[in-house]
Amino acid sequence: MDILDSIKPTLREEQKAEKIVNKFLNKINKRLVGAEAVVGGSFAKNTWLKGDHDIDIFVMFSKKHNNKISNLLEKTLKELFFFVNKINGSRDYFQIKYRGYLFEVIPVLRIDDPSEAENIMDISPMHVSWVRENINAKEDEVRRLKMFCKANHCYGAETYIKGFSGYVTEILTIYYGSFDEVIKNAVNWKEYDIIDVKKRKIIIRNMDKSKLSPLIVIDPIQKERNAAAALSKEKFELFIEVSKDYLKKQSQNFFIKKNIIPDDAIVLKVKALKGREDIVGAKLLKAYEYIKNKLNEDFGIKKSSWFWNKKIIFWYIPKTGELSEYTKHYGPPVGDEINLEKFKEKWNDKKLFSEHGRVYINIKRKHTKLKPYLMDLIKDNELKEKIKSIKILKLIK
Repeated sequence: MDILDSIKPTLREEQKAEKIVNKFLNKINKRLVGAEAVVGGSFAKNTWLKGDHDIDIFVMFSKKHNNKISNLLEKTLKELFFFVNKINGSRDYFQIKYRGYLFEVIPVLRIDDPSEAENIMDISPMHVSWVRENINAKEDEVRRLKMFCKANHCYGAETYIKGFSGYVTEILTIYYGSFDEVIKNAVNWKEYDIIDVKKRKIIIRNMDKSKLSPLIVIDPIQKERNAAAALSKEKFELFIEVSKDYLKKQSQNFFIKKNIIPDDAIVLKVKALKGREDIVGAKLLKAYEYIKNKLNEDFGIKKSSWFWNKKIIFWYIPKTGELSEYTKHYGPPVGDEINLEKFKEKWNDKKLFSEHGRVYINIKRKHTKLKPYLMDLIKDNELKEKIKSIKILKLIK
């Protein structure tokens, strides 16, 4: 069986979705004055996956409304629907559950050029138009790439995922021509490689440093924008790794979402705080990184990851499971007489040593074994602000 059979919406599913979307659009458009609701996102581009019932709707306002558009849209939606979930952001947007679908209703300004945008959301309809004009019947190839990313935990530009966005998968497919070509080329990607469909002359040093990422995908609509700015080094390297594995054995298993935990990993089970998914996810990421950094300082970390499906798991592979009894605490350079004197006063009960031009003292560790160290770490107050609870499921053998 072709994997496409399990990820592409059936004709019946497409017809049902289209009917519900049209009813939703008509309901809003009858009430809107001076604005128009249109479908956006993967549904508009026909790159959505089977069972995906999240639909983006852009409500396009004239530029004269400017900063008022979120308030205007909220008023209209609350007149039409019993429950409207407001999502705060650089510009507020709204979520509405309607006939089994989750609609994200996004206010945007109707613009003719990206330079007129007041918010990145204003350019989103242009992204839809560009993909539709350039996809050249490659929608199913995008679906394969999206599912490959989802199955291997590389999909989603949210701050707590830092993977490939839907738009980036579409750009990559259009650039390389197919899913297979994306994978074949990905294994040779190097950090800061540039993908530009329009083959313009791009100079990295001219780009906003905060928008750089391991793979730079130039937005076809905006030369100065990196569409893959959210991509982390971890997800970039993971994608390359699974692409190499796929080329060795092209199995359908690469398109099935699974949570693989290495045998030599520490495994922690986490319960999240209640709240909005993006906020909860950001806190989970901070908790995961806090534990990773702490472990890395002492035991070292070879590899780590986390996933959040029905359950939340953090896992880490330490370089060692046991530490020496003492750790070196370094002070100032040997020649820094003023600070050296202060260091001696502070640690007057310790014997001073020198190494590589710096003084140091030996401090006895609280824990030399991984288990008691970890038991202490998961009780840290820093974590209590980010997660509800955490439990050790497995330690290394």
